[in-house]
Amino acid sequence: HRILLLHIRAVNYIVRTCLLCVLHFLSLQIFGCGAVAQVTTSYDTKGQFLSINLAFAIGITFGVHIAHGISGAHLNPAVSLAFCLIGRFQWSKLPFYVLSQIIGAYLGAATVFAQYYDAIMSYGGGNLTVTGPTATAYIFATYPAAYLTTANGFVDQVVGTGALLLCLMALVDTRNSPAPKGLEPALVGTIVLVIGIAMGSNCGYAINPARDLGPRLFTYTAGWGLDVFTAGNYWCWVPLVAPLVGAILGCIIYLLFIEIHHSRKEDEKQTNERGTVMSSP
Repeated sequence: HRILLLHIRAVNYIVRTCLLCVLHFLSLQIFGCGAVAQVTTSYDTKGQFLSINLAFAIGITFGVHIAHGISGAHLNPAVSLAFCLIGRFQWSKLPFYVLSQIIGAYLGAATVFAQYYDAIMSYGGGNLTVTGPTATAYIFATYPAAYLTTANGFVDQVVGTGALLLCLMALVDTRNSPAPKGLEPALVGTIVLVIGIAMGSNCGYAINPARDLGPRLFTYTAGWGLDVFTAGNYWCWVPLVAPLVGAILGCIIYLLFIEIHHSRKEDEKQTNERGTVMSSP
């Protein structure tokens, strides 16, 4: 067995990290979308909106545990893009990471569909619909509430992803108050939980292009049809573009308000220390 494992072991770093990305998103979708499927098909008798938030948050927590040691837990294309723009992630890795994340999200959605197939078909009366009282496409991808305009939805996703980046930047900022070693996954999951609780009702807080696109592509190929792209006034582009904008803005805001001022604080501290020493008898 050990010889076989050595033969199939991935040596290339990119291949290893891509496998991790696939596995992370597969597990995230199983927990998160699985919770949505359970709540929806049970008519809210076996869970509520909070249980969905908890499932996605815990799924993220264990996803970070899975991937943190090798990939640095770059599990969101919006986060990776923002880090590329500030020079903290390699542009050459970005396409491989994003593709792997989309594949993992697609496979995760497929797994949930297989697991809940009978329940989904029963709930939808034998039909796979995107809108209406028995819609089931939203189990997998995000869609706007009936009252939500595209512009307001775009703002919603920018704010949500911006908040995510503000918190993530603080967690990894060693000159501020970084996350204690070993607690990073739980704290990242907590960030996702609070975003879901505070900002989830408008359009499902995608805040991650791959988490939305992969399952949306699955629902298209599984029988929901082109409506998954046209519903909500062609909503599908919003969870792809708005999180990218929000991530970049959140990163810039943290840099401008916090990070660029670290050196000044340290200089002042050193100056004060030197002054104290010089004034001592």
